[in-house]
Amino acid sequence: MTKWETHSGLNYGRQQEPGTVRRSEAYLGRGTHFVTATRLPTWVIMEEWRIKIVPAIEMLRASVQEKPAFSSQRNEKRETLQDKTCLTVPVLLQVDTMKKATPIPLIAGSGQDSGTKPCGSCLPCSNRGSTPLTKCCRNYEVSIDELIEKTVPASIRLKRPLKMEDPVCENEILTTLHAISSKNQIWRSYMGMGYYNCSVPQTILRNLLENAGWISQYTPYQPEVSQGRLESLLNYQTMVCDITGMDMANASLLDEATAAAEAMQLCHRHNKRKKFLVDPRCHPQTIAVVQTRAKYNGVLIELKLPHEMDFSGKDVSGVLFQYPDTEGKVEDFTELVERAHQTGSLVCCATDLLALCILRPPGEFGVDIALGSSQRFGVPLGYGGPHAAFFAVRESLVRMMPGRMVGVTRDATGKEVYRLALQTREQHIRRDKATSNICTAQALLANMAAMFAIYHGSHGLKHIARRVHNATLILSEGLKRAGHQLQHELFFDTLKIQCGCSVKEVLDRATQRQINFRLFEDGMLGISLDETVSEKDLDDLLWIFGCESSAELVAESMGEERRGIPGTAFKRTSSFLTHQVFNSYHSETNIVRYMKKLENKDISLVHSMIPLGSCTMKLNSSSELAPITWKEFANIHPFVPLDQAQGYQQLFRELEKDLCELTGYDRISFQPNSGAQGEYAGLATIRAYLEGKGEGHRTVCLIPKSAHGTNPASAHMAGMKIQPVEVDKYGNIDTAHLKAMVDKHKENLAAIMITYPSTNGVFEENIGDVCDLIHQHGGQVYLDGANMNAQVGICRPGDFGSDVSHLNLHKTFCIPHGGGGPGMGPIGVKKHLAPFLPNHPIISVKPCEDNRPVGTVSAAPWGSSSILPISWAYIKMMGGKGLKQATEIAILNANYMAKRLEKHYRVLFRGARGYVAHEFILDTRPFKKSANIEAVDVAKRLQDYGFHAPTMSWPVAGTLMVEPTESEDKKELDRFCDAMISIRQEIADIEEGRIDPRVNPLKMSPHSLTCVTSSHWDRPYSREVAAFPLPFVKPESKFWPTIARIDDIYGDQHLVCTCPPMEVYESPFSEEKRASS
Repeated sequence: MTKWETHSGLNYGRQQEPGTVRRSEAYLGRGTHFVTATRLPTWVIMEEWRIKIVPAIEMLRASVQEKPAFSSQRNEKRETLQDKTCLTVPVLLQVDTMKKATPIPLIAGSGQDSGTKPCGSCLPCSNRGSTPLTKCCRNYEVSIDELIEKTVPASIRLKRPLKMEDPVCENEILTTLHAISSKNQIWRSYMGMGYYNCSVPQTILRNLLENAGWISQYTPYQPEVSQGRLESLLNYQTMVCDITGMDMANASLLDEATAAAEAMQLCHRHNKRKKFLVDPRCHPQTIAVVQTRAKYNGVLIELKLPHEMDFSGKDVSGVLFQYPDTEGKVEDFTELVERAHQTGSLVCCATDLLALCILRPPGEFGVDIALGSSQRFGVPLGYGGPHAAFFAVRESLVRMMPGRMVGVTRDATGKEVYRLALQTREQHIRRDKATSNICTAQALLANMAAMFAIYHGSHGLKHIARRVHNATLILSEGLKRAGHQLQHELFFDTLKIQCGCSVKEVLDRATQRQINFRLFEDGMLGISLDETVSEKDLDDLLWIFGCESSAELVAESMGEERRGIPGTAFKRTSSFLTHQVFNSYHSETNIVRYMKKLENKDISLVHSMIPLGSCTMKLNSSSELAPITWKEFANIHPFVPLDQAQGYQQLFRELEKDLCELTGYDRISFQPNSGAQGEYAGLATIRAYLEGKGEGHRTVCLIPKSAHGTNPASAHMAGMKIQPVEVDKYGNIDTAHLKAMVDKHKENLAAIMITYPSTNGVFEENIGDVCDLIHQHGGQVYLDGANMNAQVGICRPGDFGSDVSHLNLHKTFCIPHGGGGPGMGPIGVKKHLAPFLPNHPIISVKPCEDNRPVGTVSAAPWGSSSILPISWAYIKMMGGKGLKQATEIAILNANYMAKRLEKHYRVLFRGARGYVAHEFILDTRPFKKSANIEAVDVAKRLQDYGFHAPTMSWPVAGTLMVEPTESEDKKELDRFCDAMISIRQEIADIEEGRIDPRVNPLKMSPHSLTCVTSSHWDRPYSREVAAFPLPFVKPESKFWPTIARIDDIYGDQHLVCTCPPMEVYESPFSEEKRASS
């Protein structure tokens, strides 16, 4: 039987006689050309294997097991890899759903448990118990309590237990979350404004979003072990460039509104002009974010319709318009673009990728910057996020573009490979002079959108776009016949309607069918359709507006004449997505294999620990991740009335309460959707507070030289004047210099930004005095929450003098990094700053009665809402005691590793009593002189041992910063230490002349499978040394880097940021072919 079908194969509507074709089918399309699976009606609960990586929660007397000394053909006198020193042995916890947890010790040094495993339905997170003191390190003994006493200053330690509920097991937490989520009402929302329901292909959902191999990766700063996600992000950039008609695109930004703000700042940087024109028909949240960003950057925002825009004064940096606009109108902006360019102004276009599949792309009528959201490419609404924003520019602007870019380069063998390009633009290098403060973006969601485009191809995307457009045409015709008036005749998926009857009556009928419309300020209604709309949905919409005809009858009466966009000059005629990758994987079998092939190229937490300092790569528990795919969390539009999102509101209230208890702050704003956004939001809140006191002249921000690069970049974004503060030889803030700077700028002092524990890996003893000093001189204290994993349950920033912090939920509170995002950076503030927290132009977010908000910092009222259940579940399952114990073990693990490695590497900084915090810095600088070995060589050699490198050359150039987190057991810590000790011996072999200083395992690393199995081997060390340097590196489990070491310089000198033509791969780096690409 023929049925009225959607693109993804789910049949809707009534059956009909064989051989008949209904008019609605002619307009909306029948069936699919490739997809075999039916539409995913809702997000489903993950049924993934449960990762039983258990955070260490207990202490245990260390039992020392001798291991035989490692020897090799290079050095028969090599010392024992495992020093007989330890601070602790992690334990597993057995948790019963009805009883308290019982600690179960691991056998010291063996990495094996005692035979009892945690209950299959529970996350270990219970009480510490009464474990005896731990004998550790040959020179001293400490218990866990003594370790914390000697590491964390007594003046700031929390003197009472956290006021939090007892830990809850996995089964119970999921049951509770189900009850909370059921309070969210899933209505059909046709509100648009950049947010649309969509069909998420099950295969992408299952094999990418729910796959630990994709979600637990870090930003691809080590390209040799990141080729999979780099290729996927290059696909994303190519998709964006092709669809928008632009030259270059980045690898995603946070959301459409912040992307527009970045475009405004790019225009300002480009020509230094102070005025920026915005079409008032842009989405309201976009306008609000741009206005807030401009406030502290000396940019004047003027809202003008295109015909009102005046460029004659040559003082306009740029112009922003929406295409199609927020009311749905498709308009010709060619004349506006020409006028702007005549006076040197740049042109920015916020647009819709799906619309551009059938609509003339902005690159074809001269736009300089195209931006928008890729959400409707297979990413659910999620009550506002996370979603990947796209940002594309003309080639002449590429070096000013914000965010990361993936580029093509070559490796040591000349093979075409991928890397992050033009990193010197970014905040971690250029600091306050960076193009943006962007650090975390939305890589995981960009990968989902790229796979959506790969799965469907250009033909499939055009099919979806035509279907959405045709449904809108049918609806528009029915509305006109019912006596309603449309504001615009040409549109893609959105209608603005002047009702021919009572608006209240229409809204009442909509409520009966549980349908949301957009209500414009002028009283008109807006309807935006999407790919999930069925014939029944159209029938309901027509009934609500009093149309007596069905969608089928309306479609039959419309005739065969060409209508809508295809019948106008706006029709897209250019091809897109022509690269082979978008034309090869249109079946589920092929797309699954492609995703798996890319996944297998990358190191993630499923392979080994990722000891990146200041990044906190900890366990992302399956039970915490499961709820994000539930339909009650995934299918909610961010602008629905609050009574339809009561589940979310309850979760926000409970999470805010817990975070306030953990931090000592009084209020939390969840709007910032990354740590860097949180920094900007917190500093902007400080500025609003000072202005409210009549002290707007206070704009000086003191920042230690060891601070994260985002700190000065964010301060610059908030319109502050950065003054650096020196750091002493022990890694602490130089008190004398700080006092001098405070005294010098006391009249204009706004704030100080401090990372605590410091980025040098120590708890500074005088942190309270520093905060007091700033307050005494009229400033506020911003404490960077990047290192909160060393504070939870032990000390609280709000107690020792901090006024505001952002919290990296993707670090301390278990949201996965996703290969470069998503993240969340909510800010906590003391009560005097609460009135100035961000608000939203559509959904009011009032933190208190005395509300004087700084403005809007993100597109959605509560940022990336759909990932907040992860942190909520983590906190509930750990409980107050479990969170504290996790912090203790994070500090313990770092000290254990530092003690093991101190005989082989210099540990650069320690606290006043000789201990490090949760991370530490290894100094590799001496090896440059003694063996011509640098930090990068050690980093690449670690890949041969199966490890991602620690943070390299930050905060001190030529060093490695290690953070093990509490998630790793002793066996894994020892494996990493063994690898580092082995590498140190390899350096010694160079220093003592046993290995060639130019051709050795470090300089030639990493060693790919292709390299090791090549028939040609002329290196002065064996293949075994290259690939299997220690006994734990075994052929059956080894992670192989897929390429040789990359050439960074070549990649920046020969910039290619889209997929090259396939013939380039046949003869790597033929310059003629590259030039043509």
